[in-house]
Amino acid sequence: MKTYIQTGDVITVAAPAGGIASGEGAIIGNIFGIAAFSAAVGDPLELATTGVYQLPKATAAVLTVGARVAWDNTAKNINVPGTGRFPVGIATEAAGNGITSVAVRLDGIGTAAA
Repeated sequence: MKTYIQTGDVITVAAPAGGIASGEGAIIGNIFGIAAFSAAVGDPLELATTGVYQLPKATAAVLTVGARVAWDNTAKNINVPGTGRFPVGIATEAAGNGITSVAVRLDGIGTAAA
């Protein structure tokens, strides 16, 4: 197919300001993904936009299986949707108060919350 570029499950973008470490979440424009490897600012970076990942969670957030979750880019963790948080997918496991990480299925799409 002449117009094919890539599947979109992993996309190549420029690494954000400050660079990024392998496995960290990043918002670039209206794209959220998980860094496949570490990269310095501006270097080519592969971001996984779909799949299930174990991500840091806001300690006080209480999530149920199937709950919609969002990325808090300031705290660099998963939280409940809210103002200033970027919707990223759903929790695939329950995670209560005091739990520091949660398994999340990424939607591959996102729109920053108002």
